[in-house]
Amino acid sequence: MNIFERYLTIWVGLCMVIGILLGRLFPGAVDLLRSLEFGKESHINIPIAVLIWLMIYPMMLKIDFASIKNVGKRPKGLLVTLIVNWLIKPFSMAFLGWLFFKHLFLPWIGPELAGQYIAGVIILAAAPCTAMVFVWSYLSDGDPAYTLVQVTVNDLIMLVLFAPIVKFLITGASGLEVPFLVLLYSVLIFVVTPLVLGSASRMLLLKHKGTEWFNKKFLPVFQPVTVLALLATLIALFAFQAENIAGRAFHIVLIAIPIIIQVYFNSGLAYGLMRLAKVPYSVAAPGALIGASNFFELAVATAIALYGAGSGAALATVVGVLVEVPVMLSVCKFCVKTKGWFGTIPT
Repeated sequence: MNIFERYLTIWVGLCMVIGILLGRLFPGAVDLLRSLEFGKESHINIPIAVLIWLMIYPMMLKIDFASIKNVGKRPKGLLVTLIVNWLIKPFSMAFLGWLFFKHLFLPWIGPELAGQYIAGVIILAAAPCTAMVFVWSYLSDGDPAYTLVQVTVNDLIMLVLFAPIVKFLITGASGLEVPFLVLLYSVLIFVVTPLVLGSASRMLLLKHKGTEWFNKKFLPVFQPVTVLALLATLIALFAFQAENIAGRAFHIVLIAIPIIIQVYFNSGLAYGLMRLAKVPYSVAAPGALIGASNFFELAVATAIALYGAGSGAALATVVGVLVEVPVMLSVCKFCVKTKGWFGTIPT
Protein backbone atom coordinates (compact mmCIF):
# COMPACT_ATOMS: atom_id res chain seq x y z
CA MET A 1 0.00 0.00 0.00
CA ASN A 2 1.12 3.57 -0.63
CA ILE A 3 1.16 6.20 2.13
CA PHE A 4 -2.38 7.36 1.39
CA GLU A 5 -3.80 3.82 1.45
CA ARG A 6 -1.78 2.92 4.57
CA TYR A 7 -3.49 5.66 6.58
CA LEU A 8 -6.87 5.20 4.94
CA THR A 9 -8.52 4.56 8.33
CA ILE A 10 -7.76 8.17 9.30
CA TRP A 11 -9.26 9.52 6.08
CA VAL A 12 -12.30 7.28 6.58
CA GLY A 13 -12.91 8.75 10.04
CA LEU A 14 -12.62 12.29 8.66
CA CYS A 15 -15.07 11.49 5.87
CA MET A 16 -17.60 10.18 8.38
CA VAL A 17 -17.35 13.41 10.39
CA ILE A 18 -17.60 15.53 7.24
CA GLY A 19 -20.64 13.58 6.06
CA ILE A 20 -22.49 14.01 9.35
CA LEU A 21 -21.66 17.73 9.45
CA LEU A 22 -22.91 18.20 5.89
CA GLY A 23 -26.12 16.38 6.72
CA ARG A 24 -26.71 18.56 9.78
CA LEU A 25 -25.70 21.89 8.25
CA PHE A 26 -27.19 21.50 4.78
CA PRO A 27 -30.24 19.22 5.17
CA GLY A 28 -32.02 20.61 2.11
CA ALA A 29 -29.16 19.91 -0.28
CA VAL A 30 -28.59 16.46 1.23
CA ASP A 31 -32.29 15.59 0.91
CA LEU A 32 -32.17 16.60 -2.75
CA LEU A 33 -29.19 14.30 -3.41
CA ARG A 34 -30.85 11.49 -1.45
CA SER A 35 -33.99 11.78 -3.59
CA LEU A 36 -32.12 11.10 -6.84
CA GLU A 37 -32.95 7.46 -7.61
CA PHE A 38 -33.01 5.10 -10.58
CA GLY A 39 -36.75 4.96 -11.07
CA LYS A 40 -39.57 5.33 -8.58
CA GLU A 41 -39.21 3.22 -5.42
CA SER A 42 -35.97 1.65 -6.64
CA HIS A 43 -34.06 2.90 -3.54
CA ILE A 44 -30.89 2.96 -5.68
CA ASN A 45 -29.29 6.37 -5.26
CA ILE A 46 -27.72 7.82 -8.41
CA PRO A 47 -24.77 9.67 -6.75
CA ILE A 48 -23.89 6.54 -4.73
CA ALA A 49 -24.12 4.39 -7.85
CA VAL A 50 -21.76 6.67 -9.79
CA LEU A 51 -19.23 6.63 -6.95
CA ILE A 52 -19.39 2.84 -6.73
CA TRP A 53 -18.84 2.61 -10.49
CA LEU A 54 -15.68 4.66 -9.97
CA MET A 55 -14.60 2.21 -7.25
CA ILE A 56 -15.17 -0.89 -9.34
CA TYR A 57 -14.25 0.25 -12.87
CA PRO A 58 -10.45 0.33 -12.26
CA MET A 59 -10.66 -3.21 -10.84
CA MET A 60 -12.66 -4.43 -13.83
CA LEU A 61 -10.02 -3.05 -16.19
CA LYS A 62 -7.50 -5.55 -14.79
CA ILE A 63 -9.63 -8.64 -15.35
CA ASP A 64 -8.51 -10.97 -18.08
CA PHE A 65 -11.67 -12.92 -18.83
CA ALA A 66 -9.67 -15.67 -20.48
CA SER A 67 -8.46 -16.63 -17.00
CA ILE A 68 -11.99 -17.09 -15.63
CA LYS A 69 -12.28 -20.45 -17.35
CA ASN A 70 -9.51 -21.69 -15.04
CA VAL A 71 -11.60 -21.11 -11.90
CA GLY A 72 -13.27 -24.46 -12.45
CA LYS A 73 -9.88 -26.06 -11.87
CA ARG A 74 -9.71 -24.46 -8.39
CA PRO A 75 -13.19 -24.91 -6.87
CA LYS A 76 -12.10 -25.15 -3.22
CA GLY A 77 -11.81 -21.40 -2.71
CA LEU A 78 -15.30 -20.80 -4.05
CA LEU A 79 -16.72 -23.65 -1.94
CA VAL A 80 -15.23 -22.22 1.29
CA THR A 81 -16.61 -18.76 0.44
CA LEU A 82 -20.13 -20.12 -0.11
CA ILE A 83 -20.10 -22.23 3.08
CA VAL A 84 -19.07 -19.25 5.23
CA ASN A 85 -21.44 -16.81 3.51
CA TRP A 86 -24.60 -18.89 3.50
CA LEU A 87 -24.31 -21.64 6.14
CA ILE A 88 -22.47 -19.73 8.87
CA LYS A 89 -22.51 -15.94 8.50
CA PRO A 90 -26.24 -15.01 8.73
CA PHE A 91 -26.89 -17.56 11.47
CA SER A 92 -23.89 -16.52 13.57
CA MET A 93 -24.96 -12.88 13.21
CA ALA A 94 -28.49 -13.73 14.29
CA PHE A 95 -27.09 -15.45 17.38
CA LEU A 96 -24.82 -12.51 18.22
CA GLY A 97 -27.70 -10.07 17.71
CA TRP A 98 -29.96 -12.11 19.97
CA LEU A 99 -27.26 -12.44 22.63
CA PHE A 100 -26.27 -8.78 22.74
CA PHE A 101 -29.54 -6.95 22.03
CA LYS A 102 -32.04 -9.26 23.70
CA HIS A 103 -29.89 -9.92 26.77
CA LEU A 104 -26.63 -8.05 27.39
CA PHE A 105 -27.71 -4.62 26.09
CA LEU A 106 -31.45 -4.87 26.75
CA PRO A 107 -31.46 -2.54 29.83
CA TRP A 108 -30.01 0.29 27.72
CA ILE A 109 -32.02 -0.08 24.51
CA GLY A 110 -35.39 -1.61 25.47
CA PRO A 111 -37.25 -4.49 23.81
CA GLU A 112 -38.65 -2.55 20.83
CA LEU A 113 -35.30 -1.26 19.61
CA ALA A 114 -33.69 -4.61 20.45
CA GLY A 115 -35.92 -6.29 17.86
CA GLN A 116 -35.19 -3.57 15.32
CA TYR A 117 -31.44 -3.83 15.78
CA ILE A 118 -31.55 -7.62 15.45
CA ALA A 119 -33.48 -7.25 12.20
CA GLY A 120 -30.92 -4.74 10.91
CA VAL A 121 -27.84 -6.85 11.60
CA ILE A 122 -29.52 -9.93 10.11
CA ILE A 123 -30.33 -8.03 6.91
CA LEU A 124 -26.72 -6.84 6.85
CA ALA A 125 -25.26 -10.33 7.28
CA ALA A 126 -27.60 -11.94 4.75
CA ALA A 127 -26.26 -9.72 1.96
CA PRO A 128 -22.67 -10.76 1.07
CA CYS A 129 -20.40 -8.05 -0.28
CA THR A 130 -20.71 -7.19 -3.97
CA ALA A 131 -19.13 -3.82 -4.74
CA MET A 132 -16.65 -3.12 -1.94
CA VAL A 133 -15.03 -6.54 -2.12
CA PHE A 134 -13.30 -5.45 -5.33
CA VAL A 135 -11.63 -2.70 -3.31
CA TRP A 136 -10.60 -5.17 -0.57
CA SER A 137 -9.33 -7.61 -3.19
CA TYR A 138 -7.26 -4.87 -4.78
CA LEU A 139 -5.75 -3.81 -1.44
CA SER A 140 -4.89 -7.40 -0.50
CA ASP A 141 -3.37 -8.43 -3.87
CA GLY A 142 -6.24 -10.79 -4.64
CA ASP A 143 -6.93 -12.52 -7.94
CA PRO A 144 -9.42 -10.16 -9.70
CA ALA A 145 -10.81 -12.84 -12.03
CA TYR A 146 -11.44 -15.27 -9.17
CA THR A 147 -12.92 -12.45 -7.06
CA LEU A 148 -15.34 -11.68 -9.88
CA VAL A 149 -16.49 -15.30 -10.00
CA GLN A 150 -16.93 -15.44 -6.21
CA VAL A 151 -19.02 -12.26 -6.27
CA THR A 152 -21.07 -13.38 -9.27
CA VAL A 153 -21.97 -16.74 -7.72
CA ASN A 154 -22.88 -15.02 -4.44
CA ASP A 155 -25.17 -12.63 -6.30
CA LEU A 156 -26.96 -15.49 -8.03
CA ILE A 157 -27.43 -17.34 -4.74
CA MET A 158 -28.56 -14.12 -3.06
CA LEU A 159 -31.45 -13.88 -5.52
CA VAL A 160 -32.77 -17.17 -4.15
CA LEU A 161 -31.70 -17.29 -0.49
CA PHE A 162 -31.72 -13.68 0.72
CA ALA A 163 -35.48 -13.44 1.29
CA PRO A 164 -36.09 -16.83 2.95
CA ILE A 165 -33.05 -16.51 5.24
CA VAL A 166 -34.10 -13.03 6.37
CA LYS A 167 -37.69 -14.16 6.91
CA PHE A 168 -36.57 -17.21 8.84
CA LEU A 169 -34.16 -15.39 11.11
CA ILE A 170 -36.15 -12.24 11.81
CA THR A 171 -38.73 -13.83 14.08
CA GLY A 172 -41.83 -11.88 14.91
CA ALA A 173 -41.62 -9.67 11.82
CA SER A 174 -45.17 -10.09 10.50
CA GLY A 175 -45.77 -9.46 6.81
CA LEU A 176 -42.08 -9.17 6.00
CA GLU A 177 -41.51 -8.52 2.30
CA VAL A 178 -38.05 -8.25 0.79
CA PRO A 179 -37.98 -5.86 -2.20
CA PHE A 180 -36.64 -8.11 -4.95
CA LEU A 181 -36.55 -5.21 -7.42
CA VAL A 182 -34.10 -3.43 -5.14
CA LEU A 183 -31.87 -6.51 -5.20
CA LEU A 184 -32.08 -6.88 -8.96
CA TYR A 185 -31.46 -3.19 -9.56
CA SER A 186 -28.48 -3.28 -7.19
CA VAL A 187 -26.81 -6.19 -8.96
CA LEU A 188 -27.44 -4.62 -12.36
CA ILE A 189 -26.19 -1.16 -11.37
CA PHE A 190 -23.36 -2.01 -8.97
CA VAL A 191 -21.89 -5.05 -10.77
CA VAL A 192 -23.09 -5.51 -14.34
CA THR A 193 -22.71 -1.89 -15.50
CA PRO A 194 -19.07 -1.33 -14.40
CA LEU A 195 -18.20 -4.86 -15.55
CA VAL A 196 -19.44 -4.14 -19.08
CA LEU A 197 -17.70 -0.75 -19.16
CA GLY A 198 -14.42 -2.18 -17.84
CA SER A 199 -14.31 -5.18 -20.15
CA ALA A 200 -15.22 -3.11 -23.19
CA SER A 201 -12.52 -0.54 -22.36
CA ARG A 202 -9.91 -3.24 -21.85
CA MET A 203 -10.71 -4.99 -25.11
CA LEU A 204 -10.68 -1.81 -27.20
CA LEU A 205 -7.57 -0.28 -25.62
CA LEU A 206 -5.54 -3.48 -25.81
CA LYS A 207 -6.49 -3.82 -29.44
CA HIS A 208 -5.63 -0.25 -30.46
CA LYS A 209 -2.90 0.75 -27.95
CA GLY A 210 -1.22 -2.50 -26.99
CA THR A 211 -0.49 -4.26 -23.72
CA GLU A 212 2.51 -2.17 -22.66
CA TRP A 213 0.67 1.16 -23.02
CA PHE A 214 -2.39 -0.24 -21.26
CA ASN A 215 -0.45 -1.57 -18.26
CA LYS A 216 2.11 1.23 -17.88
CA LYS A 217 0.23 4.33 -19.03
CA PHE A 218 -3.53 3.81 -18.73
CA LEU A 219 -3.96 1.70 -15.58
CA PRO A 220 -1.74 3.88 -13.32
CA VAL A 221 -4.04 6.85 -13.97
CA PHE A 222 -6.83 5.04 -12.14
CA GLN A 223 -4.81 3.91 -9.14
CA PRO A 224 -6.07 6.68 -6.77
CA VAL A 225 -9.60 6.71 -8.21
CA THR A 226 -10.81 3.67 -6.27
CA VAL A 227 -9.78 5.03 -2.88
CA LEU A 228 -11.05 8.56 -3.56
CA ALA A 229 -14.42 7.21 -4.71
CA LEU A 230 -14.62 5.12 -1.52
CA LEU A 231 -14.08 8.22 0.64
CA ALA A 232 -16.66 10.22 -1.30
CA THR A 233 -19.16 7.35 -0.92
CA LEU A 234 -18.69 7.41 2.84
CA ILE A 235 -19.28 11.16 2.98
CA ALA A 236 -22.54 10.73 1.05
CA LEU A 237 -23.83 7.79 3.11
CA PHE A 238 -23.20 9.49 6.44
CA ALA A 239 -24.65 12.77 5.19
CA PHE A 240 -27.82 10.89 4.25
CA GLN A 241 -28.10 9.35 7.75
CA ALA A 242 -26.78 12.31 9.77
CA GLU A 243 -29.92 12.90 11.85
CA ASN A 244 -30.36 9.23 12.69
CA ILE A 245 -26.72 8.85 13.73
CA ALA A 246 -26.51 12.06 15.78
CA GLY A 247 -29.58 11.14 17.84
CA ARG A 248 -28.36 7.71 18.98
CA ALA A 249 -24.62 8.00 19.54
CA PHE A 250 -24.46 5.54 22.46
CA HIS A 251 -26.57 2.98 20.62
CA ILE A 252 -24.15 3.14 17.69
CA VAL A 253 -21.36 1.95 19.98
CA LEU A 254 -23.54 -0.92 21.22
CA ILE A 255 -24.59 -1.95 17.71
CA ALA A 256 -20.98 -1.91 16.52
CA ILE A 257 -19.83 -4.50 19.06
CA PRO A 258 -21.55 -7.63 17.65
CA ILE A 259 -20.90 -6.47 14.08
CA ILE A 260 -17.15 -6.18 14.75
CA ILE A 261 -17.11 -9.62 16.38
CA GLN A 262 -18.93 -11.04 13.38
CA VAL A 263 -16.46 -9.51 10.90
CA TYR A 264 -13.38 -10.91 12.61
CA PHE A 265 -15.02 -14.29 13.28
CA ASN A 266 -16.11 -14.86 9.69
CA SER A 267 -12.96 -13.51 8.06
CA GLY A 268 -10.76 -15.56 10.39
CA LEU A 269 -12.84 -18.68 9.81
CA ALA A 270 -12.79 -18.32 6.02
CA TYR A 271 -9.07 -17.52 5.97
CA GLY A 272 -8.27 -20.52 8.17
CA LEU A 273 -10.40 -22.86 6.09
CA MET A 274 -8.72 -21.61 2.94
CA ARG A 275 -5.33 -22.44 4.43
CA LEU A 276 -6.46 -25.89 5.52
CA ALA A 277 -7.83 -26.52 2.04
CA LYS A 278 -4.47 -25.42 0.56
CA VAL A 279 -6.02 -22.60 -1.43
CA PRO A 280 -3.52 -20.08 -2.91
CA TYR A 281 -3.25 -16.71 -1.18
CA SER A 282 -4.60 -14.73 -4.16
CA VAL A 283 -7.88 -16.64 -3.75
CA ALA A 284 -7.86 -17.03 0.05
CA ALA A 285 -7.51 -13.33 0.88
CA PRO A 286 -10.50 -12.02 -1.14
CA GLY A 287 -12.47 -15.12 -0.10
CA ALA A 288 -11.96 -14.23 3.56
CA LEU A 289 -12.89 -10.63 2.87
CA ILE A 290 -16.09 -11.59 1.03
CA GLY A 291 -17.02 -13.79 3.99
CA ALA A 292 -16.73 -10.85 6.39
CA SER A 293 -17.92 -7.77 4.49
CA ASN A 294 -21.45 -6.91 3.43
CA PHE A 295 -23.43 -5.56 0.50
CA PHE A 296 -24.26 -2.46 2.55
CA GLU A 297 -26.02 -0.64 -0.31
CA LEU A 298 -28.59 -3.43 -0.51
CA ALA A 299 -28.80 -3.84 3.27
CA VAL A 300 -29.48 -0.14 3.88
CA ALA A 301 -32.05 0.02 1.08
CA THR A 302 -33.83 -3.12 2.31
CA ALA A 303 -33.95 -1.96 5.94
CA ILE A 304 -35.37 1.42 4.89
CA ALA A 305 -37.92 -0.20 2.59
CA LEU A 306 -39.10 -2.58 5.33
CA TYR A 307 -38.94 -0.43 8.47
CA GLY A 308 -38.40 3.21 7.41
CA ALA A 309 -35.42 5.56 7.23
CA GLY A 310 -35.57 6.46 10.92
CA SER A 311 -35.90 2.89 12.19
CA GLY A 312 -33.50 0.99 14.39
CA ALA A 313 -33.04 -1.55 11.57
CA ALA A 314 -31.89 1.17 9.17
CA LEU A 315 -29.53 2.56 11.80
CA ALA A 316 -28.00 -0.88 12.36
CA THR A 317 -27.21 -1.26 8.66
CA VAL A 318 -25.63 2.20 8.58
CA VAL A 319 -23.50 1.28 11.59
CA GLY A 320 -22.39 -1.71 9.52
CA VAL A 321 -21.01 0.77 6.98
CA LEU A 322 -19.30 2.78 9.74
CA VAL A 323 -17.67 -0.34 11.17
CA GLU A 324 -16.90 -2.15 7.95
CA VAL A 325 -14.36 0.15 6.32
CA PRO A 326 -11.81 0.54 9.15
CA VAL A 327 -12.26 -3.06 10.33
CA MET A 328 -11.95 -4.49 6.82
CA LEU A 329 -8.84 -2.41 6.27
CA SER A 330 -7.34 -4.12 9.32
CA VAL A 331 -8.30 -7.51 7.85
CA CYS A 332 -6.65 -6.54 4.54
CA LYS A 333 -3.50 -5.53 6.41
CA PHE A 334 -3.50 -8.84 8.31
CA CYS A 335 -3.88 -10.82 5.09
CA VAL A 336 -1.00 -8.99 3.41
CA LYS A 337 1.26 -9.52 6.43
CA THR A 338 0.45 -13.24 6.60
CA LYS A 339 0.79 -13.91 2.89
CA GLY A 340 3.76 -16.11 3.70
CA TRP A 341 1.48 -18.57 5.53
CA PHE A 342 0.39 -19.83 2.12
CA GLY A 343 3.95 -20.53 1.04
CA THR A 344 4.30 -21.75 -2.51
CA ILE A 345 0.76 -23.01 -3.00
CA PRO A 346 0.31 -22.83 -6.80
CA THR A 347 -2.00 -20.21 -8.23
